[in-house]
Amino acid sequence: MSEPATQNKPVSHFTTEAPRPQAEDAAPEKLGLRRMLNIEQVLQIVPVSSVTIWRMEKKGLFPKGTFITPNTKIWWFDEIVAWQREVDGRRRSRRKKPKPRGAQLKSTDT
Repeated sequence: MSEPATQNKPVSHFTTEAPRPQAEDAAPEKLGLRRMLNIEQVLQIVPVSSVTIWRMEKKGLFPKGTFITPNTKIWWFDEIVAWQREVDGRRRSRRKKPKPRGAQLKSTDT
């Protein structure tokens, strides 16, 4: 009798595990990566214009973007989320109207 052909195969010393997820398949947070947003993505989250983003950034009221190439600016998703939490509950303060000059000069001396 002849032996089955399967016994003539070389034996593999590697274990047969399930394939590991590739970097593209895994969630960025699980890999320790930070999600980057371009201006269009930021504007989908924050309901203001790009000029307002720029002004708020300049005044320190919005997270600063980072240039990853000479013409590509990104914002970090986690910084935008932190900014949203900071803004939540903030109320618009109204300026107090200045008193008319004549009101300050009136005296009660008669």
